[in-house]
This record gives sequence, structure tokens and C-alpha cells, in this order.
Amino acid sequence: MSSLAQSIASAFTANTMTQYIGCFIISMLPLIELRGAIPIAYWFKSMNPDGFNLVMGYIVIAIGNMVPVPIIFFFARKVLEWGKDKRFIGKFFTFCLEKGHRGGEKLQAKAGRGLFLALLLFVGIPMPGTGAWVGTLAASILDMKFKESVIAVMLGVVLAGIIMGLLSAGLFTAIV
Repeated sequence: MSSLAQSIASAFTANTMTQYIGCFIISMLPLIELRGAIPIAYWFKSMNPDGFNLVMGYIVIAIGNMVPVPIIFFFARKVLEWGKDKRFIGKFFTFCLEKGHRGGEKLQAKAGRGLFLALLLFVGIPMPGTGAWVGTLAASILDMKFKESVIAVMLGVVLAGIIMGLLSAGLFTAIV
């Protein structure tokens, strides 16, 4: 677990309810998202074995990871385009736009007509720089339909949750 995610999570250790709230908030954060929240849920479970329910934690995390998706889809591109030439925020906004463009171009190049599946896998394979935030921004930049992109991102979040859960539980470590 990254020290940033653990530092944030430590603020939510008071009781089971605050642990669920912590998982929800952490899963909404860019870069950390579900990939950081699932190991946190396992950490909370180890601290509170009788109180913290991992299945409920997964549900809370998946919902939290999806909350920003409509906002990103409809507004992020417009805000980034607006701010890319502003004095203090321009470099960061340009970086975000370029990241979204690169992600979108890679998806488009690899997917061709299978953009839905490519977006699902882009979000679902837990690698740095992938996830619901960047996937949704890429879908917006590629002018995908809202419903199609949300379903692909949601299924990708489920896939990432399964993979991160298996990694956090140590299943892959036990196999290797």
C-alpha cells in the first residue's frame, strides 16, 4: 500500500463506518482510485476483523470510483480546454489533456471498432495511468456515447476490483 493512501486512510480508522467512508473517498481520488482503496479495505479488515466487511467495502469502493465518471465525461474536457492557456494552471491542464489524448489515441489504434472492449480493459487492468478517471476522459475526447462509455468503465472497475482483490489477498503471490 502506498504511503500516501495509507496516510489518508489513517484518518478514517476510528470505527467501521468511518472506514467505509474512507474507502469511498479514497476510491474517488484521481491516481489512487480503486487500485489504492482495495488494499486499504484489506488493511481495515485486518484492523477490524469482526466489523469491516470486505464485500460491503468492495461495493462502497466501486460506487465511489464511479461517482466522478459523469462529471469527468461531461465537464473535464471543457474545463481542461478552458484552462490550458491560463497562467498558473495551464501546464497541468495541458498535461491532463495530452494524457487523455494519448490514452484515447492508443485505445483507438488498438481497438479500431472494438472501442468498448478496449476501454473496459484499459480501465480494468490495474496499471499506473489507467483507471476510471483517465478512461472516462479518453472516452470523452474520443466522443464515445455516454451510456456506452459508462458501462465500459463500470465493467472495467469491476474487473480491476477483482484483480486488485486477488492481489491484495495474496492469491497471485501464493501461486508464484
